[in-house]
Amino acid sequence: MPDPNPIEHLIGLLARLPGFGRRSARRAVLKMLMQPDQAMLPLADALRAAAAAVQPCRICGNLDAANPCGICRDPQRDQALICVVEGVSELWALERAHAHRGLYHVLGGTLSALGGVGPEDLAVQPLLARIEDAEPPVREVILALPATVDGATTAHYLTDRLRPAGVQVTRLAQGVPIGGALDVLDEGTLAAALKARRAVS
Repeated sequence: MPDPNPIEHLIGLLARLPGFGRRSARRAVLKMLMQPDQAMLPLADALRAAAAAVQPCRICGNLDAANPCGICRDPQRDQALICVVEGVSELWALERAHAHRGLYHVLGGTLSALGGVGPEDLAVQPLLARIEDAEPPVREVILALPATVDGATTAHYLTDRLRPAGVQVTRLAQGVPIGGALDVLDEGTLAAALKARRAVS
């Protein structure tokens, strides 16, 4: 049941979001309540519009109001270069770095024996089908996966699955720390890591 106090209910909802605790949520709510016409009502309208319009791209899995998304529809992107990422937040991080001018593919996670995540839980088959049907043919797949045990396991699995397709498979190199997540790295680090990618052996 919602909190009968609308202020506390709003604080509780905001506090669930990443980067918000109850203290920061309380400050945000107070700021909005002080200027409801300028801060709160436009935000409510934008949230409602986004909830109704935004959806996963049927090609890459990005979130956009258009389907296919703007990246997949952009004729200036390199159609023969696909960057595979764990989630949408990593895709957005790479886009902020302006370091990748190809396409993307969102896996929706990484393989995890402990977490019970297998290949059937990820968008692996759509990636393989996409590469098989691509025109022009895909020449390179960049595995921009986290530098973790699960990320490495996923990279090895994808490399084995992609090898028969005859595409070059590369991974991010320098700049990405062990255990680091892409969406918290700065743009310069991401750009350096993409430029220094290397073939997967």
